[in-house]
Amino acid sequence: MGKLDIVLTLVFSVVMLVFMAFPAMKITEWIDKHIGIPKKWYNAVMFFILLLLALSIGIFLRFA
Repeated sequence: MGKLDIVLTLVFSVVMLVFMAFPAMKITEWIDKHIGIPKKWYNAVMFFILLLLALSIGIFLRFA
């Protein structure tokens, strides 16, 4: 069942990419306001946070 768990987690995560875009933008804005992100890294940080949020929600939906 290990491969099935991975596939189902990724399926749930792909769906959550759409819904996690707005929270990722807001988190990135907050980080930029408090810490300061170089303009070169702004999109990369936002994309990383988007993937992190989507995967975490996908894992939660799979195993909850």
